[in-house]
Amino acid sequence: MTLSSRFTLPGQVRALAASGPSEPLTVTTYGANPLVTVITRVDLSGKVAWQRTYPGAGRPQSRLSTKGTLWVAYPDGDGRVLEGVLPDGSTGSTARPECRPDEEIGAFVLLDDGFVVSWVGASRPVLRERGRPASPPEPRVARYTREGACLWSTPIALGAVSFPGVLEMGDRTGWELRPRRPWVPEETGVDHWEPLLVSADRIAASFTDTRGGIGRTFFLDLDSGETVSVTPPAPTGRKAIAGPGQFLIGSQGYGAFTTGRFGRDGTETARWASHGAMLVDRNGNPGGPELENSLPSRSRFRRLTPDNTLVDGPALTGYYTSDPAMDCEGTTVFWRDGKLLTVDKDLAANELFAMDDSRAVIGRVLLLNEGRVAFSLDNEVLVFRTPLGPLAEGPWPCGGGNLRGNPLSS
Repeated sequence: MTLSSRFTLPGQVRALAASGPSEPLTVTTYGANPLVTVITRVDLSGKVAWQRTYPGAGRPQSRLSTKGTLWVAYPDGDGRVLEGVLPDGSTGSTARPECRPDEEIGAFVLLDDGFVVSWVGASRPVLRERGRPASPPEPRVARYTREGACLWSTPIALGAVSFPGVLEMGDRTGWELRPRRPWVPEETGVDHWEPLLVSADRIAASFTDTRGGIGRTFFLDLDSGETVSVTPPAPTGRKAIAGPGQFLIGSQGYGAFTTGRFGRDGTETARWASHGAMLVDRNGNPGGPELENSLPSRSRFRRLTPDNTLVDGPALTGYYTSDPAMDCEGTTVFWRDGKLLTVDKDLAANELFAMDDSRAVIGRVLLLNEGRVAFSLDNEVLVFRTPLGPLAEGPWPCGGGNLRGNPLSS
């Protein structure tokens, strides 16, 4: 196993994608400041084919289609644009969904015939340029045609939130540490991890109190936008597509360390005492590296069984971890604690590569042809040659969402 190439991009990498296992990489990064988004098409040796720069909103957003067109979201005057960038770097179709000047695209998913968009209040850097609105916009989820026509728009009301592990101390508690009473968030944003997922005819849209980290996931019908179900308020965490209309919703923080499985009707069908960057294989079985926020690490690679119990895999050092990928033989590969690791179907671990590197901003692993593994560390992309087989099939993230960075399962 060798490190075949590593190359530097203009700024911190926010998305790494490929339209196929033998295709070049398309990389979305920050530019010289958070209000610049840079798109780079580069091969696995680091040779740049083209590079384009867009105005940014501090949250670079891009999704890659099966045909290699990259859709980029960016502000344009008082509106927002979804622009398709063709494989040769030229501009393709463009959609301009209607929105308020103080709204921005918090997340979007590319459908075969259009888009699903989570809208939130514009970021602080944008508001500083345009002036703060009298009242912030209400979050919403909307579906659009490829031309930008709105099919439906569903308002999102996070409501008062609370969680038993959240404590407060002040005048109203007599300066004693007590559980915080329910509160209405001053600012609602999309969740940091997997904020918008689409599986079959269901959407999982996650929103959070940006200051307190307590959020809820809203399950919507893809055709009508109707709210099917909403999770109780809880600390936010990792999420995944678990099958047709099914999702894994994780929760970590304030004493929470769990993952729940939710069915098509929005009800919880399973819950495990674990949380991490989970894969879901072709049989619907979840497993992956845990992300317990404690050092020294107590995390392991875990498998989550149908009876709500855990199967222990190897112990893991460190904390910061890439989203993993799985090959067709059931071997999972991921980067953690300065090491490229694999865990096979029998839960045997193997260290493929190690270097002294403690960077915390780690992108997801792409498993490409001939066993090549690519992922980002801050503003660098690393490419390895490994003995791994082709990418496995499965709901998450072994399906198209793994390579193309578009969390959609049909």
